Amino acid sequence: MAISRENIIPLAGMFQAGYLVYDIAHHGKCDSDAFKTALNSIIVTDPKSVEEVYGDDIHNLKLGFSLLENMFSKENKARDMEVARYILGIIHLEKKLRKNKELFNKLDSGINRVKNQLEVFEDIQHENVIANLAEVYAESISKLQPQIMVSGESQFLTDSHYANKIRASLLALMRSTVLWMQKGGNRWHMILQRGKLMKMANQIKPI
Repeated sequence: MAISRENIIPLAGMFQAGYLVYDIAHHGKCDSDAFKTALNSIIVTDPKSVEEVYGDDIHNLKLGFSLLENMFSKENKARDMEVARYILGIIHLEKKLRKNKELFNKLDSGINRVKNQLEVFEDIQHENVIANLAEVYAESISKLQPQIMVSGESQFLTDSHYANKIRASLLALMRSTVLWMQKGGNRWHMILQRGKLMKMANQIKPI
């Protein structure tokens, strides 16, 4: 794969969504702007460009680029490895999702349901919309095996408010993963082409 801007942007989206899962599960909070960007990416299903998926501004992925840099450095932490576990797990499930027409159709119809709901609530971060996104994840991606096992504090994992945010973030992770795969991404590229990925990420990362 020739590393390009179109490869790196959704990869940053993957790391950003993966970190949101970690942060909510462990701390019960997350960066509001990053969370909004992740949720909005789910409903942009027919973009004219990769940037459009993330609001036409890669500054919206600043957190993701930072995590991407940490992951490919020699100083990654246990936190980064946990984020990587979620990413690799979703990459594995993405292949299964493509082959499962029934679940793929459920995912598609669920996202359309959220789009219709937004005509009423208008805010992607409204609790009812997040709950709906979580349900979309539960009725589609969560049916695939092996399920993504999220680590964290039980008070957040068992509370529906936080659990919905975690599932919605995993759905956003799948959205970026689908886009990354469409642009030629592959799990082996993260292992075998780390240097090239890091070089391109440094060239385009927001300041």
